[in-house]
Amino acid sequence: MNGTKPPLLPGYNPGLPEPFETCHLGVEGSNLGEIDEFFAGRGEVHRTLERFVTRVEAAGIPYAVMGALAVYVHGHHRGTSDVDVIVTAEARQRIHDLLDGRGFLPPFAHSRNLRDTMNGVKIDLVLAGDYPGDGEPKPVAFPDPSVGPLFIENGIRYVTLVTLIDLKLASGISSKIRYRDLGDVVSLIDSVKLPREFGDKLNPYVQPKWFEIWDECSVDTHRNKY
Repeated sequence: MNGTKPPLLPGYNPGLPEPFETCHLGVEGSNLGEIDEFFAGRGEVHRTLERFVTRVEAAGIPYAVMGALAVYVHGHHRGTSDVDVIVTAEARQRIHDLLDGRGFLPPFAHSRNLRDTMNGVKIDLVLAGDYPGDGEPKPVAFPDPSVGPLFIENGIRYVTLVTLIDLKLASGISSKIRYRDLGDVVSLIDSVKLPREFGDKLNPYVQPKWFEIWDECSVDTHRNKY
C-alpha cells in the first residue's frame, strides 16, 4: 500500500492513503497475511492502536477501547479493520487538536473520526453518553472512561467484559442489523466459557437476552462438536 492511488470516495481527505479496509484487505494474497499478523498482535490495526494510545496517554486524555479489539483481549479472537474508542466530547476535541495533521487526519471534513495516515486504518471516536445500536435512549449507554472501571492489557485501556457484553447485547436488542454484536456475545460465551450466572452482573435491561442466548448455547449439541 503506497497511497498513490486516489480513493474513490467523494470528499475523502486527499492527505490519507486509501481506506485500509478497502485497499488492503481486498487485495488478493494480502488478506490472509494481514489476518495472521492481526492474530499475532502485530497487524496494521494493532500498530494504529499503539500509535494512537501512546499519544493520547502522554497527553493524559481518558479513553476506553471497545468493539472487536475489546472482544479480542477478553478472549475471543476475531479480526477487525478498525479501532473503536469511547471518549467524552471534551476528550474528542482534545484528541483532534493533538493528532490532526500529526500522523492522523479526519477522513472527511467535519468528521468526528480519524484515520491513520500511514495505513488508512480508521479510528472511530464514540461519544460517552451515546447509545449503542439504534442510537435511541436506553438503560445502557457508552460509559465515561474517566470514571468507569477499565480492563488494562499491555498498558492499553479497554472496557471491562461486563461493560462490553452490556453494550453488545443492548446494540443487538435494539437493531436487527446489529446481529454481529449478538454473535460476539455467543462467541465470548464459547471462548471464555462464561457461566450462566455471569448474567447476574449485567444491566437488567440486557439480562433477559443474555439468559436466552446462554440457554440456547447450552442446548445446542452441535456447537463446538468439530
